[in-house]
Amino acid sequence: MLETNAQKNTIKNIVFDFGDIFIDLDKLASMRLIHKEFPEFTLNQDIINTNNEYEKGIISTTNFIESYKKSLPNISDERLKEIWNAIILKIPTHRLAFIEELSQKGNYELFLLSNTNELHIEQVIKNNGLKSYHRFKNCFNKFYLSHEIKFRKPNRDIFEFVLNDNNIIPGETLFIDDTLEHINTAKQMGFHTWNLIPGKEDITELFSKDYPFKD
Repeated sequence: MLETNAQKNTIKNIVFDFGDIFIDLDKLASMRLIHKEFPEFTLNQDIINTNNEYEKGIISTTNFIESYKKSLPNISDERLKEIWNAIILKIPTHRLAFIEELSQKGNYELFLLSNTNELHIEQVIKNNGLKSYHRFKNCFNKFYLSHEIKFRKPNRDIFEFVLNDNNIIPGETLFIDDTLEHINTAKQMGFHTWNLIPGKEDITELFSKDYPFKD
């Protein structure tokens, strides 16, 4: 029923993920580097929980690093940061140009909603330059990073937070993400959704998609 209602409403708001939507990622880079130096390393549930807590800003960068060092003996703080940040690449210029043009037209409320953490955002700024980062950030009406708002996808509460914070409704909102689990939560709540497949699709193709955009 929610999906049907969403399909009847014109899109007024667009919520974008960040990684592999705008910024390129090498999602396997960190694990490749860890296994090269620590072949016995296993991504167990405790480490996954630590990653999730760090993404939600529940633990500090210092505590995050100390937690990992229990599994990676004798690694330096700086080397651990290098490995952790290896997944972060750059925002291609054609995507920056796309979101800037979309923002300047002013036809939609634009939001960024990203599961990310303090170290990764520092690396985003380093890789792209502070000026380009601010150009990108200024394209959005609101810029939501999980470690700042204390919620993370795919949990329902992060979507409710965005809806309530902006007084918008799911049926008038398109959510774009490359992770199906995140898409499924949004779809259940009545959002229009696009599960973008990196390498096969690009965000610049947005208006070639069959959604009820404004005329």
